[in-house]
Amino acid sequence: MSEVLTTEHEAAARRESPPSMIERMTLILDAFSGPTVRLTLEDVARRTRLPRSTAHRILDQLVRQRWLAHHSFGYGLGPRALGLGGQDGGHGKIREAAAPLLHELQVTTGLVAHLAVLDGAEVFYLDKLGGRLAASVPSRVGGRAPAHCTALGKAMLAWLEPEQVDALLGAGISRLTSRTISELGTFHQELHRVRQRRGLAFERGEAFPGIACVAAAIQGPEGPVGGISLVGDIRTPLENVAPLVVTAARETSQILFPGSAPAAGRSGGRARRGAGTASREATWSPETMNRLLAVDGRGDWM
Repeated sequence: MSEVLTTEHEAAARRESPPSMIERMTLILDAFSGPTVRLTLEDVARRTRLPRSTAHRILDQLVRQRWLAHHSFGYGLGPRALGLGGQDGGHGKIREAAAPLLHELQVTTGLVAHLAVLDGAEVFYLDKLGGRLAASVPSRVGGRAPAHCTALGKAMLAWLEPEQVDALLGAGISRLTSRTISELGTFHQELHRVRQRRGLAFERGEAFPGIACVAAAIQGPEGPVGGISLVGDIRTPLENVAPLVVTAARETSQILFPGSAPAAGRSGGRARRGAGTASREATWSPETMNRLLAVDGRGDWM
């Protein structure tokens, strides 16, 4: 009898004790019933019956570890969660939508065309189409590169809130070459220039000496879902092909999200609206390009 009473007492104690961290994290992840579900903090607290402060603390940890993502409309499943169960986080759909446009870019320009997504502080390459320069460009499908020193990374990071950029990049950003931006404040100024250029991002020799790149983000309703770039050697006049990159990114976005408007957040809503206006132009005149590339007052588009 005493053993039965002891067992019942232990069971009651377990029921009364607070759930472990793993149990609470599981409760929160289970609240997201599908890859497109968006929940606010209040939604999560109500569904899990956790205190709001506890839910907020765990949500922040799950976002930092990329199990969840924090969008302008709430929280959703992040890259790690979407990668489970054979899912690829939508990468297959992005590749399918961009494939003909990427091919056209490469054939038209003769440069190396890239398709990538943002994965934490890195860009993850989904596709690469190259001509004669392909072997000299140190990238590969399935490879990664630091986002802060690539045009692809800048193009996507420019449409995130500054706090999100800080959380992704951390306190410090490394220097890969003598031209790499390695100070966070200076990098935010660079992202501001990208927004002023209506989404065009450039880099010359910041990731690899002798390599230059121009990129634009593929916009979704909740922010950037990928990026398209053209890469050449350091002497390539990338401003001449920049409108083609913007057009390819815009058309990929329209294929992926027909009828949807790009997201507009607090840190660059006017720039985002401007980007949409600019990308609808079939061609950009030399005068337009000169204005875009001289937005910092020095004509310096690095």
